[in-house]
This record gives sequence, C-alpha cells and structure tokens, in this order.
Amino acid sequence: MGQEVPVLSFDAVVDRLLQKNEPYHEGYLAMYSSWYGGICTDPRAMLIPIDDHLVHRGDGVFEALSCVDGHLYLLDRHLDRLTRSADIAQLMWPVDRQRLIDLVKATVRAAGPKDCLVRLYVSRGPGGFSTDPYECPASQLYIVVTRLKSVPEEKLSRGVTLKSSRIPIKKSYFANVKSCNYLPNVLMTKEARDAGVDFTVSIDDDGFLGEGATENVGIVTRDGRFLVPRFDRILQGTTVTRMLELVQPLVHAGELVEASEAALRPEDAYNAAEMMIFGTTYPVLPVVAYDGRPIGNGSPGPWFRRFRSLMLEDARSGHGVRTPVWDDAHEPRGGNGTTSGQEGGR
Repeated sequence: MGQEVPVLSFDAVVDRLLQKNEPYHEGYLAMYSSWYGGICTDPRAMLIPIDDHLVHRGDGVFEALSCVDGHLYLLDRHLDRLTRSADIAQLMWPVDRQRLIDLVKATVRAAGPKDCLVRLYVSRGPGGFSTDPYECPASQLYIVVTRLKSVPEEKLSRGVTLKSSRIPIKKSYFANVKSCNYLPNVLMTKEARDAGVDFTVSIDDDGFLGEGATENVGIVTRDGRFLVPRFDRILQGTTVTRMLELVQPLVHAGELVEASEAALRPEDAYNAAEMMIFGTTYPVLPVVAYDGRPIGNGSPGPWFRRFRSLMLEDARSGHGVRTPVWDDAHEPRGGNGTTSGQEGGR
C-alpha cells in the first residue's frame, strides 16, 4: 500500500504555511491583493487563488518597473503599456489609473526600501478552471514589491555572453502583449543556462534579430549608428526606448550618426563595434561575445559605459520620468533593499 495522504483542515493548512520560511522569501517585501483587499508583508501570505485564470491559463498581463531612490522610474510608460496589453487581452482594470498609482505607492511604502522592484499583475480573476473568461466574476490586481537586485560587478567589468535562440519567436499580435503566458521566455532562459551563456536572443522567420527572454538588444555600428531591432515583431521595451531618447543629443552633436530601429541580422551584431542588452533592472549590460564570436575587441566598450551613465543618471534625476513615492506624510523605513543577483524586465 502507498503512503497515506493526509486530508488537511483549514487550520492545519495555516499551520503548515507558518512553518514555511524559505530562503528566497528574504527578497519578498510586500504584496497588495485586490482579492485580499489590502497589503501583506509576510511572504507566506503572498498567495493567489488556484482558480484565478492567471494561474492555470496565464490569462493576465503584467509590468515590472524599478523604484530608485524613492521614485518610480518610467511609471507612466509602464502603465501605458499595461493599458495596451489589457486592451488587447480584453481585460477590465479592477481600479482606475489614479487608484492604481496610489496602490503602487502604498505597497512600496509598506515594503520599506527606497530602491526596489515593483511588479503589477492584472488577472482575469478566480471563478473556474476552463478557458471561458466569462466564468470569472471580476478581474483582480496584484502588486508585488521585491528587493532590487544589483548586477554582479563582473558582468559590468567583463561583460555578458549571448547566443541566438532556437525557441520560435512570438507572432506579432502576441509579441506586443506583455502577457503572463511566458512559456517561450522561460524556455529561452533555460536555453541560455543550459548552453552556459548569460542570455539568448530570438531570431524571426526572416532571419532578423528579435528580443531576449526579458530584455532588448542593440548595437553600435563601426560607423557610429545606434540601432535596435524593429518593434513590429517584438515587445517595445521601456528601457531601450528611453535609451533611444537619451542618446539623441549625441546624434545632434554628431557623436552618433543616428539612433533608430532597424532590420538587423545576427551578422550585423557580429560585425558591430559594441552590442548591449537593455532591461529594467540592469539597465544596460555589455555583450562581449555573441554566438561564440567576440564583439568588438571582446570587452566592454566606451559606448556601453556612456550609455549606462546616461541611464543611471536619468533614473536618479531624470525630468518627467520619475514619480515620487514618499512625501512629507510618509517617511521611508529600512535601507536601500539592494541585493546581489540579476533579473530581467523591460
């Protein structure tokens, strides 16, 4: 006979939850749940109903953004994209935009650190286990705040490696939705880990560069052009879009010839002066090898250092792209909440 399986009471389930102190919980700071109707700061309570379509169908949309020195970076742009994703997915927002902003701020304040990562999820909601969206009475909102992971120093000083992915690129209709159905992205990350490289990048049906699992790529050509893959087949990242804006003064000054989207093939990257990866957490990383070929001289170059400096300064003091979380009525608690590690997001 097999081992007997206990049938647990509600109290027994709660007791078992109280015993779960997992090492990875250390980075979970706060969660707002419209299902709960409030904010919890105990990681053991950061749960979503199994019958929420977000869980069993990936039926939801999300965004990830950083809070830097007590300011939400590129918040409006992330909310604009969340709106577009929700519209395509035909998801109703459970709250209006201003209320969502207020909830984000409240959750970050409950978390404590002034530097953190914020994830927003809009789900179809609980109500059943089929694919029928009408079985869900109401959409739900979940806001999760975690520690902002800093990039290991060697990734900045030595660079990262990249390879072309074999995972099929998403069709354009779904590529422009930041959906919680992220199986291709998960497989791309697994592909990178299994191959012993840092990242992979998709290639479309016509042989052009696409996107990474959670990041965008770009190159600086030997004749001084900053080019990124066209956004018609990939998700338009907020970080790389901001980077295109930040370098425009360099174009006007003649230091760069142009900064724009382009149809890029892997060969264009192989022959580039520099190649970079752009994401929410980094925000810029230098690619020193792609498909086993060195990029440039095989080490982080001057354009990477300049681009990174521009982006970091923008996150700390950029005009019009930072939303304060704290005011005179709300004083921050805790440290900066930064730990080592690496995590994507765009």
